[in-house]
Amino acid sequence: MKHTIRKLLLSFLLCICFYNLLAQLTITPGAHLYMSGATQLTLNNMDFVNNGIFTRGNSNVSFNGNASSFISGSGAVIFNNLEINKTAGNSVVLQRFTVASNQVNFTAGYLNLNGFDLGLGNSGSLNNEQETSRAIGPTGGHITFTATLNAPANANPGNLGARISTSQNMGTVLVRRGHLSQVNSFGQGSSVFRYYDINPLGTNTNLNATLQFEYFDGELNSLTENTLVFWRSTDNIHWTNEGFDTRHTLINYVGKSGINSFSRWTLSSPNNPLPVHFTLFNIKCEDNNVLINWKTAQELNSSHFNIERSADGINWAVIGKQAAAGYSSTERSYSFIDNNPVQKGFYRLAQYDVDGRVQYTKTLRSTCDNSDMVKVWPNPFNEMVFVNISTNNKSQATIKIFDSKGALVKDQKADILPVTNQVSIDTKNLPAGAYRILIEWNNGLIRKTEQVIKQ
Repeated sequence: MKHTIRKLLLSFLLCICFYNLLAQLTITPGAHLYMSGATQLTLNNMDFVNNGIFTRGNSNVSFNGNASSFISGSGAVIFNNLEINKTAGNSVVLQRFTVASNQVNFTAGYLNLNGFDLGLGNSGSLNNEQETSRAIGPTGGHITFTATLNAPANANPGNLGARISTSQNMGTVLVRRGHLSQVNSFGQGSSVFRYYDINPLGTNTNLNATLQFEYFDGELNSLTENTLVFWRSTDNIHWTNEGFDTRHTLINYVGKSGINSFSRWTLSSPNNPLPVHFTLFNIKCEDNNVLINWKTAQELNSSHFNIERSADGINWAVIGKQAAAGYSSTERSYSFIDNNPVQKGFYRLAQYDVDGRVQYTKTLRSTCDNSDMVKVWPNPFNEMVFVNISTNNKSQATIKIFDSKGALVKDQKADILPVTNQVSIDTKNLPAGAYRILIEWNNGLIRKTEQVIKQ
């Protein structure tokens, strides 16, 4: 009887969530999708959007089909088993931090980190990665694992491909795998599309350790395989050539012994200059527009940025272009306003150097929604002014009133629900005149301004 009730409850929740005709399994705010026992959930060419509560149980969630799918939402996304089974080289694309507590199984296609992290905790693992089905991160992001490594012998935490041996007890060790090319100590050169951050929280001196660094041919980044050597950085900026002890171009690994301490490691040969290092890329809703901001830490041989937008995350169009600095060793800030955004559109930057090479940022999805509406009334007003906010998201709103000189004269907060909300503001202590009201909600991602007059 209890099992039948659980099945009915699961079916009811799925009926709530499949309301979207855009091929999404959406858990709406306030809804709870509970996976009882070893449940199988197969999403065929569908996105997974959690805006409510998702309880994984011992379930297996499989992304199948011949088109890419996205994982997103405002609620926590923690899978038990996650299967990647995408044909024709398609991907499952992260749009938020995601956890797989048990296994990530690769059958076909890619898992694109897209600038976000995949956490494996201290018990998850990657299984069956191969050339045509593996984790990639062309715009950043990491796969993370927390291990206890006391005198490890050929330990491979999380099956991430970094094999560690030492007679020392390092204790808790944080291991991260990334997939961006790294520059060498001269500010030029490039590495394979893989690096490891190995950070022991206990002992990290006099280790006399061995590291075996595994990679795929698809991560070589046009480097000559039989010339790969270790490069090491303690600050992720300055690099030193550490050489190598063993190298196997058929099995795809390079080994190094006598390592006294761990930090960031990659494999490289000094060529293929990288022009730009991004330190910030974000988007923000402001009035009815989308504000795009980005920063670079350094630029080498850079030409320009193309601002690209997509309605589906697959087909992209250039909506703007900005000149780059060319050569710069200091932080530079850029911005662009999309005055004609599409609802919940996708954005990315394409950075070109003077030789025509291009690199892309991660993909971000706008939270701008035409259903998010604001009305300030009456205008003009006397002692009271009202703000109506219609939204699909629960959050806290901040309402600020500025006088004609730009001084803040009123600051009020209100909790809003996914309905039409009315907030009343007492202004009897304000003198007559012109004012600007600024309303922000959804963690500051949506902003509206209104000009008002007090009589």
